[in-house]
Amino acid sequence: MNRAKRNEMVVENLPLVGYLVSELCAKATHLSRDDLASVGAIALITSAESFNPDLGVPFGAFARRRIVGAFADEMRASDWAPRSVRRRIKETLAIRETLTGALGRTPTVDEIANALGVDRAEAGATLEDAARTVSTLDDVTGEFLVAETESPEGAVLTSERLSFLRAAVATLPEKMRYIVEQIYFEDRSVKDLAEELGATHSAVSQQRAEAIRLLGDGLATHYADDDDVAYIPQSRISPTRRTAYLSTLGDHTLGGIARGGHHAAPTLDVAVS
Repeated sequence: MNRAKRNEMVVENLPLVGYLVSELCAKATHLSRDDLASVGAIALITSAESFNPDLGVPFGAFARRRIVGAFADEMRASDWAPRSVRRRIKETLAIRETLTGALGRTPTVDEIANALGVDRAEAGATLEDAARTVSTLDDVTGEFLVAETESPEGAVLTSERLSFLRAAVATLPEKMRYIVEQIYFEDRSVKDLAEELGATHSAVSQQRAEAIRLLGDGLATHYADDDDVAYIPQSRISPTRRTAYLSTLGDHTLGGIARGGHHAAPTLDVAVS
């Protein structure tokens, strides 16, 4: 491809850089538009230099991936968060994702705080940190690499994940399962549930938080991207109980478990280890 044609492709696709910069800055407001625009423009030029039309891939799609990749590198280079903060952010975002699947909506800060067993201020601060750290990098940049409408494959995956989540809830230890079902499926308050079970508010909250962490372990184990990388469990129950849960969940998932109906209230056991 001659130089004139490559220059023409760059000029024609410059609006793509502006669009992607605007989309990314809307999701991560701490980023510099000017820096991203410069990075994106350079990525566009290098894309034109290396583009091979014989591969049958449209230049716009090819350049889009290269630009988003350059954004990702820029965000990693400017990462500010120490490891401890990023670990806390990862756990908080995992809880938020789990609650979103269980509730069918975005959870409130109070719900996230209760699930984590921390106060509202700490949960809110962590979510604010998440908005400006690259621990959300895959979420932010990944959205640019998929189509606007969900593909048939994506719809199947979403349905499969929802089915797995229902199985994960149904497989929880009896007391945890009852608390999760009553709070998230029956819309009951922790206070109401504590009165029914003859337990304290904190005891029920503790069981709920541990149940959410255990659900997160189940999801993370089932959808692990790399089998060679050891997953660090978030739940605090004994390794034996955790292994038993994950094993049972795996068996039920393979067997196509359906979500169970209502269950009688169990006697609350506060200990999680």
